Amino acid sequence: MLVAERVGLREIDDDEGRRLLRIIRRGTGAVAAWRWAQLVLLSAQGMPVAKIAEVTFTSANRARDVLHNFNADGFDSLYPKYKGDRPKTFTLPERRQIKKIAKSKPAEHGLPFSAWSLAELADCLVALCLDEFDATQPPVPTRPAMD
Repeated sequence: MLVAERVGLREIDDDEGRRLLRIIRRGTGAVAAWRWAQLVLLSAQGMPVAKIAEVTFTSANRARDVLHNFNADGFDSLYPKYKGDRPKTFTLPERRQIKKIAKSKPAEHGLPFSAWSLAELADCLVALCLDEFDATQPPVPTRPAMD
C-alpha cells in the first residue's frame, strides 16, 4: 500500500505570517488565494494535513499540493495563474477575411452545398478557410468606394 509522503511546511517568519493573515482577513480578491493562505497558515500553526483537509473542506492530496507549491514558490503560489474565459479576438484583417468568406458561396471553396449554415461556415473557417488567409493580401474593402 502506498502512503503519501509527510508534508512539512518550511519555516515562515513573522512578516510572512502577518501577510497570510492579511490575505485571510481582507476577504477580497481571489477566493483560491484566501483558501490557500488559510491552509498554509493552519499548517504553519502545526495542524496535520488530514485535519487541515477536514477543516477547509478539501482533500488531503490538494492540501499537500498547496503546501508543496508554497514551499517551492512562496506567495506566488497562492494566486491562480489562469486567465478568464474571454474568447480570442480577431484582428481587423482576420475579420475582413471572415466576412469575405461568409459572403461567398460554399462552392467557391470546393464545398458541396449551395448556401452556408452557421455550423458549416464555422467548420469552414476553423478547418479550411482561415488557413488560406494571407496577411500580405490587400484588405478586402467593406464598403463601396465613394467617388
